Amino acid sequence: MTRARLNPQEPPYTDAIEARLARLTPPGRTPFLLFRTLARNPRVCERVMAGGLLDKGSIPMRAREIVIDRTCARCGAEYEWGLHATFFADRVGLTAEQLAASVHGGADDPAAGWPEAERVLLQLVDELHDTAGISDDLWQELTRHWSEEQLIELIAVAGFYHMISFLTNALRLPPEDDVARFPPASTAAGHERVQT
Repeated sequence: MTRARLNPQEPPYTDAIEARLARLTPPGRTPFLLFRTLARNPRVCERVMAGGLLDKGSIPMRAREIVIDRTCARCGAEYEWGLHATFFADRVGLTAEQLAASVHGGADDPAAGWPEAERVLLQLVDELHDTAGISDDLWQELTRHWSEEQLIELIAVAGFYHMISFLTNALRLPPEDDVARFPPASTAAGHERVQT
Protein backbone atom coordinates (compact mmCIF):
# COMPACT_ATOMS: atom_id res chain seq x y z
CA MET A 1 0.00 0.00 0.00
CA THR A 2 1.32 3.41 -0.97
CA ARG A 3 1.54 5.90 1.86
CA ALA A 4 -0.59 9.04 1.66
CA ARG A 5 1.39 12.07 0.55
CA LEU A 6 0.04 14.33 3.31
CA ASN A 7 -0.85 13.63 6.91
CA PRO A 8 -4.44 14.54 7.75
CA GLN A 9 -5.14 17.64 9.79
CA GLU A 10 -5.61 16.84 13.45
CA PRO A 11 -8.30 18.60 15.52
CA PRO A 12 -9.10 21.26 16.41
CA TYR A 13 -10.64 22.23 13.07
CA THR A 14 -12.11 25.61 12.22
CA ASP A 15 -15.70 25.99 13.39
CA ALA A 16 -16.99 25.85 9.81
CA ILE A 17 -15.11 22.65 9.02
CA GLU A 18 -16.10 21.08 12.34
CA ALA A 19 -19.77 21.78 11.55
CA ARG A 20 -19.49 20.33 8.03
CA LEU A 21 -17.62 17.25 9.27
CA ALA A 22 -20.38 16.63 11.80
CA ARG A 23 -22.98 16.68 8.98
CA LEU A 24 -20.95 14.52 6.58
CA THR A 25 -19.63 11.87 8.97
CA PRO A 26 -21.76 8.83 9.84
CA PRO A 27 -22.40 8.49 13.59
CA GLY A 28 -19.60 6.84 15.54
CA ARG A 29 -16.97 7.30 12.80
CA THR A 30 -13.85 9.37 12.61
CA PRO A 31 -14.27 11.91 9.79
CA PHE A 32 -13.16 10.52 6.44
CA LEU A 33 -9.48 10.80 5.54
CA LEU A 34 -10.24 12.92 2.46
CA PHE A 35 -11.91 15.65 4.53
CA ARG A 36 -9.27 15.54 7.26
CA THR A 37 -6.56 15.88 4.62
CA LEU A 38 -8.33 18.71 2.82
CA ALA A 39 -8.65 20.46 6.21
CA ARG A 40 -4.96 21.29 5.85
CA ASN A 41 -6.28 23.99 3.50
CA PRO A 42 -9.48 25.20 5.22
CA ARG A 43 -10.58 27.36 2.27
CA VAL A 44 -10.45 24.48 -0.21
CA CYS A 45 -11.90 22.03 2.30
CA GLU A 46 -14.92 24.21 3.03
CA ARG A 47 -15.66 24.76 -0.66
CA VAL A 48 -15.25 21.09 -1.59
CA MET A 49 -17.50 19.97 1.25
CA ALA A 50 -20.07 22.66 0.37
CA GLY A 51 -20.22 21.64 -3.29
CA GLY A 52 -20.70 17.91 -2.91
CA LEU A 53 -24.04 17.59 -4.77
CA LEU A 54 -25.19 14.88 -2.35
CA ASP A 55 -28.29 16.83 -1.37
CA LYS A 56 -31.73 16.23 -2.86
CA GLY A 57 -31.43 17.47 -6.41
CA SER A 58 -33.26 16.98 -9.67
CA ILE A 59 -31.95 13.46 -10.26
CA PRO A 60 -32.84 10.32 -8.30
CA MET A 61 -30.27 9.19 -5.77
CA ARG A 62 -29.72 5.95 -7.69
CA ALA A 63 -28.83 7.83 -10.90
CA ARG A 64 -26.47 10.06 -8.94
CA GLU A 65 -24.71 7.06 -7.43
CA ILE A 66 -24.36 5.32 -10.81
CA VAL A 67 -22.67 8.43 -12.20
CA ILE A 68 -20.42 8.75 -9.14
CA ASP A 69 -19.42 5.08 -9.10
CA ARG A 70 -18.65 5.01 -12.81
CA THR A 71 -16.75 8.31 -12.70
CA CYS A 72 -14.60 7.20 -9.78
CA ALA A 73 -13.98 3.82 -11.38
CA ARG A 74 -12.96 5.35 -14.72
CA CYS A 75 -10.56 7.63 -12.83
CA GLY A 76 -9.14 4.71 -10.82
CA ALA A 77 -10.27 6.39 -7.59
CA GLU A 78 -10.78 3.34 -5.40
CA TYR A 79 -10.91 5.48 -2.25
CA GLU A 80 -14.05 7.39 -3.29
CA TRP A 81 -15.64 4.50 -5.17
CA GLY A 82 -15.34 2.41 -2.00
CA LEU A 83 -17.07 5.02 0.15
CA HIS A 84 -20.01 5.25 -2.23
CA ALA A 85 -20.21 1.49 -2.77
CA THR A 86 -20.27 0.98 1.01
CA PHE A 87 -22.56 3.77 2.15
CA PHE A 88 -24.97 4.21 -0.77
CA ALA A 89 -25.16 1.09 -2.99
CA ASP A 90 -27.61 -0.81 -0.78
CA ARG A 91 -29.71 2.31 -0.19
CA VAL A 92 -30.23 2.79 -3.93
CA GLY A 93 -30.54 -0.89 -4.82
CA LEU A 94 -27.30 -1.38 -6.76
CA THR A 95 -26.47 -5.07 -6.99
CA ALA A 96 -23.02 -6.60 -6.61
CA GLU A 97 -23.06 -7.22 -10.36
CA GLN A 98 -23.86 -3.58 -11.07
CA LEU A 99 -21.12 -2.38 -8.74
CA ALA A 100 -18.67 -4.72 -10.47
CA ALA A 101 -19.85 -3.47 -13.88
CA SER A 102 -19.30 0.11 -12.76
CA VAL A 103 -15.61 -0.79 -12.49
CA HIS A 104 -14.98 -3.48 -15.11
CA GLY A 105 -18.04 -3.59 -17.33
CA GLY A 106 -19.87 -1.22 -19.55
CA ALA A 107 -23.32 -0.01 -20.36
CA ASP A 108 -24.13 -3.28 -22.14
CA ASP A 109 -22.80 -5.64 -19.45
CA PRO A 110 -25.38 -8.46 -19.40
CA ALA A 111 -24.67 -9.41 -15.77
CA ALA A 112 -25.58 -5.90 -14.62
CA GLY A 113 -28.92 -5.75 -16.42
CA TRP A 114 -28.95 -1.97 -16.63
CA PRO A 115 -32.28 -0.44 -17.73
CA GLU A 116 -31.96 1.85 -20.77
CA ALA A 117 -32.10 5.09 -18.72
CA GLU A 118 -29.16 3.84 -16.63
CA ARG A 119 -27.19 2.50 -19.60
CA VAL A 120 -27.10 6.00 -21.04
CA LEU A 121 -25.75 7.30 -17.71
CA LEU A 122 -22.77 4.97 -18.02
CA GLN A 123 -22.29 6.08 -21.61
CA LEU A 124 -22.49 9.71 -20.45
CA VAL A 125 -19.73 9.19 -17.92
CA ASP A 126 -17.58 7.29 -20.40
CA GLU A 127 -17.88 9.96 -23.11
CA LEU A 128 -17.23 12.78 -20.68
CA HIS A 129 -14.20 10.93 -19.35
CA ASP A 130 -12.82 10.04 -22.79
CA THR A 131 -13.66 13.19 -24.75
CA ALA A 132 -14.66 15.91 -22.25
CA GLY A 133 -17.83 16.18 -24.32
CA ILE A 134 -21.04 14.43 -25.37
CA SER A 135 -21.73 13.28 -28.92
CA ASP A 136 -24.94 14.31 -30.67
CA ASP A 137 -26.13 10.70 -30.80
CA LEU A 138 -25.68 10.21 -27.06
CA TRP A 139 -27.26 13.59 -26.33
CA GLN A 140 -30.37 12.47 -28.24
CA GLU A 141 -30.49 9.27 -26.20
CA LEU A 142 -30.04 11.17 -22.94
CA THR A 143 -32.87 13.58 -23.73
CA ARG A 144 -35.25 10.64 -24.13
CA HIS A 145 -34.76 9.77 -20.44
CA TRP A 146 -33.58 12.90 -18.64
CA SER A 147 -34.84 16.50 -18.52
CA GLU A 148 -32.64 19.52 -19.27
CA GLU A 149 -32.38 20.27 -15.54
CA GLN A 150 -31.35 16.68 -14.84
CA LEU A 151 -28.77 16.64 -17.65
CA ILE A 152 -27.06 19.71 -16.23
CA GLU A 153 -26.92 18.08 -12.80
CA LEU A 154 -25.66 14.74 -14.18
CA ILE A 155 -22.81 16.49 -16.01
CA ALA A 156 -21.99 18.53 -12.89
CA VAL A 157 -21.90 15.38 -10.72
CA ALA A 158 -19.52 13.66 -13.14
CA GLY A 159 -17.29 16.74 -13.19
CA PHE A 160 -17.30 17.12 -9.41
CA TYR A 161 -16.28 13.50 -8.93
CA HIS A 162 -13.48 13.89 -11.46
CA MET A 163 -12.14 16.57 -9.12
CA ILE A 164 -12.61 14.32 -6.08
CA SER A 165 -10.86 11.50 -7.95
CA PHE A 166 -7.96 13.81 -8.81
CA LEU A 167 -7.63 14.72 -5.13
CA THR A 168 -7.81 11.17 -3.77
CA ASN A 169 -5.43 9.81 -6.43
CA ALA A 170 -2.90 12.66 -6.34
CA LEU A 171 -2.84 12.68 -2.53
CA ARG A 172 -2.57 8.85 -2.66
CA LEU A 173 -5.26 8.35 -0.05
CA PRO A 174 -5.50 4.71 0.99
CA PRO A 175 -9.01 3.26 1.20
CA GLU A 176 -10.75 3.61 4.55
CA ASP A 177 -10.39 0.40 6.57
CA ASP A 178 -14.00 -0.74 6.46
CA VAL A 179 -15.13 0.16 2.96
CA ALA A 180 -15.48 -1.77 -0.29
CA ARG A 181 -12.51 -2.17 -2.61
CA PHE A 182 -12.60 -2.48 -6.38
CA PRO A 183 -13.89 -5.96 -7.19
CA PRO A 184 -11.65 -8.34 -9.12
CA ALA A 185 -12.15 -8.26 -12.88
CA SER A 186 -13.74 -11.71 -12.79
CA THR A 187 -16.65 -10.26 -10.78
CA ALA A 188 -17.90 -8.48 -13.87
CA ALA A 189 -18.33 -11.88 -15.49
CA GLY A 190 -20.36 -13.06 -12.47
CA HIS A 191 -17.74 -15.37 -10.93
CA GLU A 192 -17.34 -13.53 -7.62
CA ARG A 193 -19.33 -11.04 -5.61
CA VAL A 194 -18.37 -7.64 -4.24
CA GLN A 195 -17.79 -7.60 -0.51
CA THR A 196 -19.22 -4.43 1.04
